[in-house]
Amino acid sequence: MVSADPCRACRTWAVMLCLTAFAAMPAMASFTVCNSSFDVANVAVAQPRDGGFRTEGWWRIGPAQCAEVIPDALAARYLYVHAMDVFGRTLLSGAVRMCVDTERFVIDGQDDCLLRGYVPADFVEVDTGQRTTWRLFLTPRPR
Repeated sequence: MVSADPCRACRTWAVMLCLTAFAAMPAMASFTVCNSSFDVANVAVAQPRDGGFRTEGWWRIGPAQCAEVIPDALAARYLYVHAMDVFGRTLLSGAVRMCVDTERFVIDGQDDCLLRGYVPADFVEVDTGQRTTWRLFLTPRPR
């Protein structure tokens, strides 16, 4: 028996091709920070590394923009984030002290910030729930 729909085989083939293409794509994994505040945000991120911590910054993220700050699959459940606006006001901080610098930086270790020529900053702990991808939104603080 001949099908009443001559394009059925074409549609089936197209769907199979799309599914194959999606299956072949690598899974996207990253840590992305989105700025929902009204000012440019400067963001620093810390993550466990070799029994200590590594902090990196600064990512400048404009209002209503996002930045992929860790492009790889997340290996640690807990990440640490500190954010300031361009006026030096804190957008996000917590209770975990890490080292930052005034310019773009990568710093290994969190102890003796001032002795090593860095600035101490308070980072908030972000529990990613052991996911490989996470998106964090910075929202404006009430003034």
